[in-house]
Order: sequence, then structure tokens, then C-alpha cells
Amino acid sequence: MSLYPLVFKPIFKEKLWGGEKIRTILNKDFSPLENCGETWEISGVQENTSVVSNGPLSGKDLNSLVREYKEKLVGKSVYKKHGETFPLLIKFIDANADLSIQVHPDDELAQKRHNSSGKSELWYIFQADEGASLISGFNKEVSKEEYLDHLKKGTLTEILNKEPVKAGDAFYLPAGRVHTIGKGLLLAEIQQTSDITYRIYDFDRVDKDGNKRELHTEEALDAIDYSFYKDYKTRYLEQQNTPSRLVDCKYFSTNKITFDRPLSRDYSNKDSFIIYVCFEGKFSIKTAEGSYAFQKGDAVLLPAAIKEVELIPEGETSLLETWV
Repeated sequence: MSLYPLVFKPIFKEKLWGGEKIRTILNKDFSPLENCGETWEISGVQENTSVVSNGPLSGKDLNSLVREYKEKLVGKSVYKKHGETFPLLIKFIDANADLSIQVHPDDELAQKRHNSSGKSELWYIFQADEGASLISGFNKEVSKEEYLDHLKKGTLTEILNKEPVKAGDAFYLPAGRVHTIGKGLLLAEIQQTSDITYRIYDFDRVDKDGNKRELHTEEALDAIDYSFYKDYKTRYLEQQNTPSRLVDCKYFSTNKITFDRPLSRDYSNKDSFIIYVCFEGKFSIKTAEGSYAFQKGDAVLLPAAIKEVELIPEGETSLLETWV
């Protein structure tokens, strides 16, 4: 069977801090859940594997597709490096309250402790309530001892870098960077395939049963990068009808594309699948086999075997374009 652009059934996650924007802004019905904090759009994580929702491959899960199609789906070099593990996880996140302050281990530590890859990630904010902010990294150089002292005193936020945020902002968070998504933000997250999070501080919150969530104080100590960086925001040059590069890292590259006329994309120099995350408007992907329509809230997996496409917008449309 010929491969084609694939979309998957969202995997909805109810969270202590989740809200309504997945439904009200992205038009995704997460009932019977009371709220939705995350929707996993493309996932090869065990127990949370995405299932195709369009076309002849409907009902097949992503991991079985990797096993069946191998390099035709993911690319030769990707298959050689990652085998049957799909290397990226794509999410939408709605923070109706601040998330916990947390950190993710790098590849080396995650492999040693969890037999997993690490978790570096990109956030792209496409809706922000007035006054919304997030935390990324420290606001000065700190030692492990100073960090622990602030943690014990409950003054950790005094040494963390708080950033005011608006729609269109992007943040790359390498593994090891302490962070949290603040209240009032709706964003797309592109990350390594890993679900390992060390929760550092949770504002002493309790769940609906009155229990505090587990903290991972000891585990986090060796995972944290205590360095100070001059600029934590990802700077990029916004351009119309041409890709704007957000990030190039060893795990993935991502462009933002805002366009109001058809764009031809040639991927013959990329040995990888492509993922499009649509966060504004509607568009079609025209391939040699046919045309496929998508809309705001869709995350589309373009198999590596498809090298040339035309992206056709309905009015102004905005996408993230990602590959490994």
C-alpha cells in the first residue's frame, strides 16, 4: 500500500492543571474527561501509541507502521539510529494553572536510569492570556548547594528565570534545564520520545483526593544544568511565505511557516519523515498520489518516501515543520 500524509487520534490527558482550550480553541472533544492538560498527537511511547485516523491505514498504530514500513516511513538514517522507536513526540499543552517546576534527564542519565532517551524539547506558544509567563533556567549561576538551600526554604522561584510570554514566542529547552509552563498558555511541544519528568516543586498543591504529588528531589540533582544563560528565548526571523528556522538541534529541526499562497516543498535532501503541526488556518497537502485536507489542531506525519509536496492554504495558515 502506498504511504500518504497521516493523522492520528488524539490521546487526551486530564491534568491537575488542565483547562478547556483544547476544546474551545483547537476544537477537540476530550469528553468524558473533566479537563484536558495535554493531547498527544503523534506518539510512539509504549502504552500511549498513536493510532491512524485517516485513510486506508486507519486503525493501525504508529509503532506497527514503523515495523512494517521502516525507512519508507521514517528515513534510512533515522531507522538505522532509532530502529522501531519513533523518535519524536508531538503534544498540545493547555496550562489552566502553573505546571510543576521540573527537569528532564539527558540521554546518558536517562539511559542509565530508565533505559530511555533523554528529553529535550521545543515549545511554540500560539495562544497566551494577558500577563502569562513561564520559567526557563536560572536567573544567575547557582551551585547545587545553593539550589538545595532555596528548595528547602521554599524560595526556589527567587533564583529561576521568569519570562513574560506572548503568542509567537518559542523556547528550546535542552535536557537539564529547569522549567515550567505558566498559567494561561496554550502551546505545541516537540520533544524526544520520552516520558521521564523529575518534579522538583509543585507549589504544595493537592489533588482532588487531598494528596500532594510525588517529588523527585534526589533524582533531579544530577539531571539539572545549574548554569546561567544570557538569553533563554529562541530568536527567529519571521518571514511570510517562506520557512523561518526556529531550532536546529541534534534531535530535530523545526521551521515556522506562515503562508497565504501555495508553497512547493522538496525534501529530497532530507532522509527523514516530516511533521506539520497546524495551529492557524486550513491547508491541503498535494502529493503525486492525491490531495489531503487538514485544519487547525492537526499534526500530520508525512512519510519519508514522499519527497515532493505542495502545501496549499485556505487563507493565511501557520504551521510548524519538523524533521530529524
